[in-house]
Amino acid sequence: MSQHTAPRKAGTSGAWAAGGTLFAGVLMLVTGLMDIFQGIAGIAENDIYARVGDYVYEFDLTTWGWIHLVLGVLVAATGYGILKGAEWGRVAGISLAALNILAQFLFLPYQPWWALFSMAVSIFVIWALASDGDRRADETF
Repeated sequence: MSQHTAPRKAGTSGAWAAGGTLFAGVLMLVTGLMDIFQGIAGIAENDIYARVGDYVYEFDLTTWGWIHLVLGVLVAATGYGILKGAEWGRVAGISLAALNILAQFLFLPYQPWWALFSMAVSIFVIWALASDGDRRADETF
């Protein structure tokens, strides 16, 4: 005699995590594209960003342009991977969102409002992708 168990329904937090993961993928894709444009602007025009005072973590603005360009390509590609449901996307997304927080913190004197906004988006992305991992683990049991 086989035992039949009803499928478990996802709770409210599971629905938030699933929707949050989709939203995190979109946010990563858009943030990556914005970083690419920010990087191109920094490379093309070395004086496009205004420097705010003296800063300990000071880089040449062309260097910041390359950092944003490379990071933007990686973040956008990872966002696309998350939207396609790639297994590597969640771990790469958490790692790149954490790296983006660090890069934006160091970029604060040049674009403070954008850097703060981008850090907040990255914090949400980390939460959404980490919560989705908990939901996926629950579904396997």
